[in-house]
Amino acid sequence: MTGTVKDSLGNPLEMASIIAKVKTTDAIESYAITNDAGRFQLFLPVNETYTLQASYLGFETQTFEVTVSDDRSDILRDIVLQSAADELEGVELVYEMPVTIKGDTIVYNTDSFVTGNEKKLGDVIKALPGLELNEEGEIEVDGKVVQKVMVEGKDFFDGDSKLATKNIPADAVSKVEVLRNYNEVGQLRGVANTQDQTAINIRLKEGKTNFWFGEITAGAGYGEKFRYLANPKLFYYSPEYSINIITNFNNTGDVPFTFRDYFNFTGGFRNFNQGGGTRFNINDSGLSFAVMQNNRANDIEAEFIAGNFSYKASEKLDVSGFAILSDNRTNFITNTVRSFVTTGDVENSNSTSDQRNRLGMLKLSSVYKPSLRFQMDYDVLAKISKQTEFSNQISSFGNIDNNIVEDKVNNPFSINQNVNAYFTLNEKNIFAGQAQHLWQDEDPFYNAVLDFLPFSGILDADENQSNFDINQEKRVKTNKLDVKVDHFYIINNKSNLNFTLGTTQSRQRFNSSIFQVLDDGSTLNFDESPEVDGEVFPLGNDVMYHFSDAFLGVKYKFITGKFTFTPGVTLHNYDLKTEQLGATTSQNEWRVLPEFFAIAQLKRSESIRFNYSMTAEYTDVNNYAEGFVFNDYNRLFRGNRNLENSLANSFNLTYFSFNMFNYTNVTGNLNYTRRVEGIKNNTQIVAINQVSSPINIDSNFADETFSAFGSFSKRIKKMQYSINGNFNWSSFNNIVNQTVTTSESFTQNYRVSARSNFKEFPNFEAGYNVIINEYDNGGIQSTFYTHRPFANIEFNFLKDFTFKADWSYYDYSNKENTIKNDYSFLSADLNYQKKDSNWEYRIQATNLLDVQTINQDSFNETFNTTSFYSVMPRIVMLTVKYDL
Repeated sequence: MTGTVKDSLGNPLEMASIIAKVKTTDAIESYAITNDAGRFQLFLPVNETYTLQASYLGFETQTFEVTVSDDRSDILRDIVLQSAADELEGVELVYEMPVTIKGDTIVYNTDSFVTGNEKKLGDVIKALPGLELNEEGEIEVDGKVVQKVMVEGKDFFDGDSKLATKNIPADAVSKVEVLRNYNEVGQLRGVANTQDQTAINIRLKEGKTNFWFGEITAGAGYGEKFRYLANPKLFYYSPEYSINIITNFNNTGDVPFTFRDYFNFTGGFRNFNQGGGTRFNINDSGLSFAVMQNNRANDIEAEFIAGNFSYKASEKLDVSGFAILSDNRTNFITNTVRSFVTTGDVENSNSTSDQRNRLGMLKLSSVYKPSLRFQMDYDVLAKISKQTEFSNQISSFGNIDNNIVEDKVNNPFSINQNVNAYFTLNEKNIFAGQAQHLWQDEDPFYNAVLDFLPFSGILDADENQSNFDINQEKRVKTNKLDVKVDHFYIINNKSNLNFTLGTTQSRQRFNSSIFQVLDDGSTLNFDESPEVDGEVFPLGNDVMYHFSDAFLGVKYKFITGKFTFTPGVTLHNYDLKTEQLGATTSQNEWRVLPEFFAIAQLKRSESIRFNYSMTAEYTDVNNYAEGFVFNDYNRLFRGNRNLENSLANSFNLTYFSFNMFNYTNVTGNLNYTRRVEGIKNNTQIVAINQVSSPINIDSNFADETFSAFGSFSKRIKKMQYSINGNFNWSSFNNIVNQTVTTSESFTQNYRVSARSNFKEFPNFEAGYNVIINEYDNGGIQSTFYTHRPFANIEFNFLKDFTFKADWSYYDYSNKENTIKNDYSFLSADLNYQKKDSNWEYRIQATNLLDVQTINQDSFNETFNTTSFYSVMPRIVMLTVKYDL
């Protein structure tokens, strides 16, 4: 059935709602939302009579009946809605639309999309058109990861969508609200550019508010050894306060909070000084601890406890916070083939590593809003961790086998505080002040015991020992303060000026030393390297580094028709100073950095966005300290006190369309970055040993990156079809053995799939994924292919049983067919739960085909790497869950 919805004057009504209910049962059969031309279409089974209702805010609802005969002929019906009376005495809600659109907000009524077998919020998200769940368990909208998740308007662990999708029970979710153009500060809505900010708000079902709910899951099984699982969760929501408690203890390979999550967890939207043109990042000064995923580990044991609360202390004050404790113990078994670009040498290594990451995070937040004109926020986020890694490996090069034992320890600690204030003076003037302070302390320790010392020409080691026991101590302390004040001057309802005055002040202290432990337990300290060609290099560091950025910027935002433009420019004064080795080095320069943002709002749910920015990129103390430090047992690094910044020009073009008329979602994204005067490592390679130092490469050798992403999905009746592609190309210039070489990488990723969403029939998903990685490192070319067909199925039988199976086949090879590996991962679940029962019993099995190893390839400026990882074995578990 197709047609149009118009008003009495013949104007089309966009976003009008049409719903068809079976007359005999009053059950919703189909629904539609009109497009910008007022058109709609409905799919109606034959031999049935339906009650149709057409409605639009401000107009009287029209109701009529339609009988669909068995001749399957299409029906054409145009609908005219009359304006409602000026005053409505009352509104009676007689049905809920599956999807409603209110300005920048899309509201999904989840019962219209789910099948009843969903267990967690992530399962619900996958069923909603326009939303995606990536492989990490994060929610994506318009191809971008959602940074903020709320439940009943209250922050859920301050925005971590992964914790939400994996822990919130599906049966507690009533609605999912997608909040585009989201801004936490009411005064800045419509003034600041927040088009790229999206939040998700979860509405709970009746009975889940003012009431404790949750689940307790426990299980036991076998997979080469005894396996266990304990996963209690508890939630409480009321208008005054909320409490969320999540725990997870297991050795089945499920990592609730990874090392990557720890470093990426920012605690919400408040990333200071977005835009402005400066990129100054405080780098991780650790020892390259592997940030592995659970699909590359031989064994994992995880313990996780997290609590989140929010409390409405008064009408003016809201308080919230969270605490996270995590302890992950991971074993890796890896075989690596590393081919060096310039020398052609090949290193083979076999390693066994034991990692342990104990992580702790605590955040407290408050929002004080005494009136609509003033708001003040305060946040404090503390992070502490203890990271250890012990590895034993054999490095084979030529006829030499080097037995290496490495021990790495790091205990970083940081406190990040934010104070933000927003004040509306009058209808023309809005002021915003923000300050952020970071204090960070890192103390990585490195120890390597080797048969052969790679750097005998640099380290004047005692060779009359049973082996070489080399140690490095390092300490990095950081104090960083960011402050800025914004003044928004509202010219009219379509234009405003934004003046910004601010500064970044950073002070870092870097100390390091290298020493050898002798057989008798005494130590030999290395202060200087042996003289080489008349030059002596320091082997210790005592460096003070100060970075200062003072800036003044202006942006002009104006709207004309469907277009919004925001050009801007910022004037910066940069001042850098290093104190080391008895000398002081300083730099000072002025720089003007432009930016430009434009958006074309073609329709209410279709837009094109363009963003350009010039960025000055500065590095931190790690690249300025000139004493040698170990990056690995065969990699030494020394900084350069004369480093200058690089300049990057970035262009981004994004297209988005969400069409509820024909259930089509289209997203496209293009990114291009050109970086000049880039900071590059000048690397000297002798056999498989490397000594590197950063320098600014000539502007004639620019680095370039280009990426493109496209996604198309369409829903036809109960089937969802999707296709997406991702392209990444990069060209980097490097200096290896005094020669400038170019490394190019081109990655292609294509995926097609079809997924059903039946309520009474078996559901399935089938698709195909192809990944092509092409590398050209200084003329040495290599290409790797991964073909992955995949499928999953879910069906109910014998009333109370549900069976699920998930299969993926991997065919991994290189162009020359010298590397080839194929394997399949198969998992399956058998669930039993009687209707309306709180008890659920499950038999679950992972890696049923008992895959032993998987592959991965990578490259950098000096070598190409192919790694083979041992993975967790087949595990079969019996679990019991009780819903509270």
